Amino acid sequence: MTRLTPELAGQLKNIVGSKGWLDDPQVMAPYLTEWRGLVTGKAPLVLRPGSTQEVADIIKLCAAHGLPVVPQGGNTGMVAGGIPSASGEEILVNLGRMNRILDLDTLDYTVTVEAGCVLADLQAAAKAADRLFPLSLGAEGSCEIGGNLSTNAGGVMTLRYGNMRDLVLGLEVVLPDGRIWSGLRKLRKNNTGYDFKHLFIAAEGTLGIITAATLKLFPRPQQVAIALVAVPDPAASVKLLASLRPQTGDTITAFELVPRLALELACKYIPNVVDPFAETHPWYVLIEVGAGGHGLDIISATENALAGAIEQGLVLDAVVAQNVAQGEQFWRMRESLAEVQKEAGGSIRHDISVPVSQVPDFLEEATAAVLRLMPDARPMPFGHVGDGNIHFNIVKPLNQDGKSFQARTKEINEVVHDILLARGGSISAEHGIGAVRRDELGRTADPLELELMSVLKSALDPQGLMNPGKLLPARQG
Repeated sequence: MTRLTPELAGQLKNIVGSKGWLDDPQVMAPYLTEWRGLVTGKAPLVLRPGSTQEVADIIKLCAAHGLPVVPQGGNTGMVAGGIPSASGEEILVNLGRMNRILDLDTLDYTVTVEAGCVLADLQAAAKAADRLFPLSLGAEGSCEIGGNLSTNAGGVMTLRYGNMRDLVLGLEVVLPDGRIWSGLRKLRKNNTGYDFKHLFIAAEGTLGIITAATLKLFPRPQQVAIALVAVPDPAASVKLLASLRPQTGDTITAFELVPRLALELACKYIPNVVDPFAETHPWYVLIEVGAGGHGLDIISATENALAGAIEQGLVLDAVVAQNVAQGEQFWRMRESLAEVQKEAGGSIRHDISVPVSQVPDFLEEATAAVLRLMPDARPMPFGHVGDGNIHFNIVKPLNQDGKSFQARTKEINEVVHDILLARGGSISAEHGIGAVRRDELGRTADPLELELMSVLKSALDPQGLMNPGKLLPARQG
């Protein structure tokens, strides 16, 4: 790989103009550090292009001179996928200036946006047009669509609407040689050969840089019911989900499992979050039900279904939000859980998935295994039980320092991952692989799948310049 020379730096700066580059170490620092502060990289230059053509010109020049490139969105990722290595050889290309909404079509129910568009801004634009863009996650105020696509983000509404792969109709991508693939189609059906967009979704910038996307919109729900319910155990939550789906006309949009520790930490660290129950309970589920029309009284249907669940012993207690503010408070608690772990001293994280039916047994087995290794650990598994995606996180013991705790990460990861793989699970459900999970993917993945990934990488990026050191294990290039 070639190091950046003053001459090449000047040419790259000229491409993006005076507002499109940074080389002051202090100004670049936020772009080079993962948001939790666990991973820090180096780069000689941060480029912030303002158009797809500028991205293409950057990549073409870098390809011609063998300069590696790291694409970056909102830098909210959990696996350092958008952070350059410590070598200081890689050019960081941040898409944040490319944040326009290019088209919103209420008849086609589509929206086309640039990759740097912040998710919350897209949600707001859809709402203003009386439409819904359903991707919703804790970082939505700062994460960007390009990053959401590159990691195939899921979030809290995957149960109803699917993850990003399910929400995309077309992409625009700058390939590793600088050519632009213009695939921004609004078509719902197109069987003219390979569907190239799926190559770049979840590829974490290793096959090219997504610069724009055409996405699906949906009708806005006219009725919404939000409830926080207490359940005796995760097994009851899975049975509750199976029971509620038909009773609510399969209109559940979110079904989030929350342990007692998570609620306690949210009440401690997050303003205006309170425990709505008179008694403490071991587990809770945050449920949102939404219907597009007025044919079914969603609130009454939800209340009746929960009353029946209480009689069956699946629910210990339930609070249905009586107004928008209370519903927002319930969601504030859930969406703060990434933040409160940081406040509580940090955590060892797992973004895993198993079949929904396997969630209870996985949680029991994995929790027991972790506590055998680290008896004072504070397991805090939470997340999207409706689609089998659990953030099986271990909060730092109160009596242990952060450095020695984080040193156990690899050991804990391997134990948890071996348990979930035996149950047909995945080591990454929505955060991606990045740099953090790269070696673990090499340890656990099907060798044939790794070989096929390597073939794709070699075909599209023969120089290995696109986001090197991410996703693919070292032996795969």
